[in-house]
Amino acid sequence: MLATITHNKETFKVNLSKPIDLSIPLTSKKNPLAWYIDPPKFETVTDGEWVGSVRKGGDVNFTTITFNPHSHGTHTETAGHITEKVHSINKNLKTFFFVAEVVTVIPEPLDNEDDDFILSDKQFKNLLKNKSPEALVIRTLPNAREKKTMNWSNTNWPFVDERAMVRFRESGIKHLLIDLPSVDKEKDGGELKGHHAFWDVNGEIRLDATITEMIYVPHKVPDGTYLLNLQIASFENDATPSKPILYKIETE
Repeated sequence: MLATITHNKETFKVNLSKPIDLSIPLTSKKNPLAWYIDPPKFETVTDGEWVGSVRKGGDVNFTTITFNPHSHGTHTETAGHITEKVHSINKNLKTFFFVAEVVTVIPEPLDNEDDDFILSDKQFKNLLKNKSPEALVIRTLPNAREKKTMNWSNTNWPFVDERAMVRFRESGIKHLLIDLPSVDKEKDGGELKGHHAFWDVNGEIRLDATITEMIYVPHKVPDGTYLLNLQIASFENDATPSKPILYKIETE
């Protein structure tokens, strides 16, 4: 299924039958975890002798799922994640297709007592050059498949330089996607400098901008420009499980 798209006076084609799924699914088995909470729960509903499992003799499968979108897989969040008013992702994300740039970054060590690693502003300046895409997809190295099932709690994952987050905002990037549990340092005393900088919470707050975390960009996907379909579940919440899909762009 080929689609021809005109965007910002440029025309390109995408094959909609060849999606590249960046999401990590919520599962009842081994699930990625973060923020020190238990895995998601998948519980079969019972009512007296009735059981919500066809395998166990029920007429339908009927499962209650308990999870936290920030902790249990790919999720997209709005500025309501860090504001007193909980702005809804469902109300503020109103369009779902964007031109995106995929970049691969090797975290750099910081010479500090915490042995931190950072995705520096200089790295992104060199990678993006003069590009200002609507969305930026960040793949960090190493890109082990274990990211799909990793327990990130107490791992001190790499984080994005606050100056880079300002650069993204000022260049017009509205949607940031990353394969880590957060753009910020795991334990930063609640400062969340990257989140604040990207959404400009203390200035002209960008409620239509989003951050998507805990994605996985397959090895076979080269850096470059793609069409992004940012799919979300309709949750009236600061964050929701999401399914970002990339499509390879073929320029005419």
